[in-house]
Amino acid sequence: MVGLVLVLASVALGSVVVSSADDRTPVWAARGPLVPGKPLTDDDLVRVDVQLGSRASRYLPVGTGLAPGRFVVREVGEGELVPRVAVGTREQVGVQPLVLSVDAGSVAALTVGSRVDVYVNPTDPSATGAAKFTGPELALTGVSVAGLPRTSGGLSGGAGGDRPVQVMAPSSRIREIIGQVDAGARVTLVAVPGGTSEGDQ
Repeated sequence: MVGLVLVLASVALGSVVVSSADDRTPVWAARGPLVPGKPLTDDDLVRVDVQLGSRASRYLPVGTGLAPGRFVVREVGEGELVPRVAVGTREQVGVQPLVLSVDAGSVAALTVGSRVDVYVNPTDPSATGAAKFTGPELALTGVSVAGLPRTSGGLSGGAGGDRPVQVMAPSSRIREIIGQVDAGARVTLVAVPGGTSEGDQ
């Protein structure tokens, strides 16, 4: 009888351990970098089964499906679980795509999802000769790179000249920056390792 009880207890304990070990929740992870302002589709997501416990409600669940008209409102790195707060409506985005022509040297090390500071160097109307700029000014801080130039060999940016780069800029700053660029200002992007904020200066 004692042996039988021990066997039954062992089986029951084993069932509990196996059940606990497989207590995983299916949630969405980012297939690639997700930048603010990007329309979110099923192709951008991959299912992962993870143990989250009480934190499961913080992340985008697989079971409910992806509602139409969803946009990325916060950056999510490749392979990261997608937080619920990172997804919202178009009205919640607060940023718009802005294409800037920048020196190829500042493009070479960038990838989609990189965070950059945007410096604008306005022209000096009173200057003559080569010194025609007033000096660089920090225009945007930690904005996301959403698009990069491509050539037949992959990303371009090492042969000199200017390259178009798309960044997701705060809507309130776009008009001012376009005005400076149209007036002849030069734009330089500086990568921000580990940058997490968007904004203006």
